[in-house]
Amino acid sequence: MNRQEVMESIRENVENENLIKHMLATEAIMRALAKRMGEDENEWGLAGLLHDIDVELTEGDMSSHSKLGADLARDLGASEAIANAILCHNEAHGVAPETNMEEALFCADPLTGLITAAVLVRPDKKLDGLEAKSVRKRFKEKSFAAGANREQIARCADIGLELDEFIAIGVEAMKEIAPQLGL
Repeated sequence: MNRQEVMESIRENVENENLIKHMLATEAIMRALAKRMGEDENEWGLAGLLHDIDVELTEGDMSSHSKLGADLARDLGASEAIANAILCHNEAHGVAPETNMEEALFCADPLTGLITAAVLVRPDKKLDGLEAKSVRKRFKEKSFAAGANREQIARCADIGLELDEFIAIGVEAMKEIAPQLGL
């Protein structure tokens, strides 16, 4: 499985450009986390990139979402580690994240939304000037980006990262692909 094939499959299965940007942001954060933890950056990145490939196919049905995604990932040649990470990023299935990659994806998924929201309230709407401390401040505001599950993000402690470091890794990772994200 290579990234080009994965992107072709995403383009076939996902029409919403914002969803694709979310998947790209998750990929970037997962790669950065893998690098920080001495893990396989390609494998972790692909897990992040593929994690929501089935959202439109399942029409938002959380009881199906990520089960189909794990199957689609396997069909593309993904490892069981990637398929399991995709499956357990959705709490609806009752499959708790156990490995570092599974935990990282579980935490990184909502972090992209929090960071994106923090960018969109800036006058320039650009990642370039965003600082992690600004995102951390917004993290404390429960009504800000309410869909970004704070408890899920805070589980970064399960992979040995303090919240501030986790947010900083996420911000820097997304800055690296800012043009692709339109931010």
